[in-house]
Amino acid sequence: MPHPATLPELQAHYGERYRWLLLLSVMVGTMASIMSSTIVNVAIPSMSQHFTLGQERAQWVTSGFMVAMTVSMLTTPWLLSRYGYRRTYSACMLLLMAGGVAGGFANSFGLVLGARVAEGLAAGVVQPIPAIIIMRAFAPHEQGRASGLFGMGVVLAPALGPSVGGVLVDLFGWRSIFFMVVPLCLASLWLAYRYVPVTAPGGVAARRDSANLDWRGLVLGAIGTLCLLNGMVNLHGGHGLQAALLLGSAAVFMLAFVGWQRRLAASGGAPLMRLALFACRPFAMGSVVAFIYGTALFGSTYLLPVYMQLGLSLSPSYVGTILLPAGLVLAATIALVGRLADKQPTWLLVSIGLGLLAASFALMSTITLTSALWLLVVWATLGRIGLGFILPSLNLGSLRPLHESLLAQGSSAINFLRMLGGAIGVSLCGIVLEWRLAVHGDSLANPVSSPARLTAFNETFLMLAGLCALALLAAWRIRVPSAAPPL
Repeated sequence: MPHPATLPELQAHYGERYRWLLLLSVMVGTMASIMSSTIVNVAIPSMSQHFTLGQERAQWVTSGFMVAMTVSMLTTPWLLSRYGYRRTYSACMLLLMAGGVAGGFANSFGLVLGARVAEGLAAGVVQPIPAIIIMRAFAPHEQGRASGLFGMGVVLAPALGPSVGGVLVDLFGWRSIFFMVVPLCLASLWLAYRYVPVTAPGGVAARRDSANLDWRGLVLGAIGTLCLLNGMVNLHGGHGLQAALLLGSAAVFMLAFVGWQRRLAASGGAPLMRLALFACRPFAMGSVVAFIYGTALFGSTYLLPVYMQLGLSLSPSYVGTILLPAGLVLAATIALVGRLADKQPTWLLVSIGLGLLAASFALMSTITLTSALWLLVVWATLGRIGLGFILPSLNLGSLRPLHESLLAQGSSAINFLRMLGGAIGVSLCGIVLEWRLAVHGDSLANPVSSPARLTAFNETFLMLAGLCALALLAAWRIRVPSAAPPL
């Protein structure tokens, strides 16, 4: 008897537990994709030394991955409708694994960069899929619990990845980092064969005769994103004219992207991003929160370790010890808040999370060179509790009001905006920190920290707190209106 393949066959074969098996299957692949995005940062110093790279060329290892991942998220709805869940998901896992193996055996920087772009393409397509599955496979009263369990599993990847990666680099060199995704990819391929359906979203058959991919929109979005990220990097590096040209080009390409999407939709085509999504107020406000939240989250992920090492003069081992309790609290909070999201308004949970995150950033300014370490642990943990409130609630609050036919498009769009904000956040924190250091007459090149340096860090944290407070205004408007506009 052949193994069940379509959604109805799998549901009949595995019964009530099937939806949880499906969620586990995509969680493993998503963990692999997230780990590939964070773990390579540990190997960049050794890789730069091996290939004799300058800082700007080494930066491309991260930038190439980020651009590929951000843009490829928009292709997920088209791939799912044309090839179905299993083929799309399995192809991404194979591409991610191939990128890891190629990067591990690479003998030139060009091959490493190509491997990272391949990994980014795969990671971007995979990441919107879990939200689509949660919204379709689970009843409304179970969606929060499913989001919480999924989120708890996924945050363990970036929490454990750098620690394991550091040990691997010390023992086996930078190449070993690339091979870390291989076991997870193999496990996800086995799970995909057993539990991921060949059908498209909604249980319908995948259609090879569906509309062609919007290549023009994809190219415009890719060039706009590339110009934006490199413009921010150049702004961070002090190349004012080059940064202005790149950022201006980014604005032109993004406007052209929006214009093309409108034109294609009006002519009855299949645009990469359906702008009609933003006519739904909860989704539009959720997208604003996702963008600002991405900026604050990724910016603080860059800023916190730099602050602890160069601002407070703590050793790398201390930094890892301080952030570990916060990571564990984050995992527990996500699981708890997931259950709350089934009973409480999601806009309220998102607002609480943003408030706690803003408070955490603001309270960092109370730390001095003589402060006790436990105070730093408490403020960092407070921020992670805030993240735990936001992560499972934001997607639910934004996607629930959408029609089922728009869930795939909505998940891709909101993930795209979150990653776009995240890519900007890292450079933004670097730019603001360098500006404030110059104002206070200090530099990170100085071997010893000072109150002036701490003041510059504090002002950067306050900027992040202000962004979170701004996102609060949008979070309050995620509430579903009494008569939502039709889509």
